[in-house]
Amino acid sequence: MTDLPRRIDPLSWPPSWLALFALAAWIAGRLWPMATWPRAGGALVALGLALMAAAALTMMRAGATVDPTREPTALVTHGVFRWSRNPIYLADAVILLGLCLIWQPLAALVLVPGFVLAITRRFIRREEARLRARDPAGFARWAARTRRWL
Repeated sequence: MTDLPRRIDPLSWPPSWLALFALAAWIAGRLWPMATWPRAGGALVALGLALMAAAALTMMRAGATVDPTREPTALVTHGVFRWSRNPIYLADAVILLGLCLIWQPLAALVLVPGFVLAITRRFIRREEARLRARDPAGFARWAARTRRWL
């Protein structure tokens, strides 16, 4: 039997959620145009991308899977993971905030907290439970000293 590629439901993939929330920010900007802060927004997008790259590189160097739909292969607690248990999701939120500042600043008041809540409920809780099951003592130590977001 050959290995068939996994079929992924788009809503089971965290970047899809960022794309949906970003689309909502863009639409809000078209429906309710207002003064924006493109430089500040661009800086936040760049910061988010840099944080995401640092987290992904740290995970790959530690032999951990970066794919959140797969079982964790390692508990990474160093690098940017010393400051946040979820630096890639934090980076997503920073990117979304930046896009809101570029397209529709008031949308950030609703969309960014909504994104954080959706990601926490849909992905983070399950991912943390899998990490806790993989390494209960290591996860407990890490969670005691490192906040979920910042």
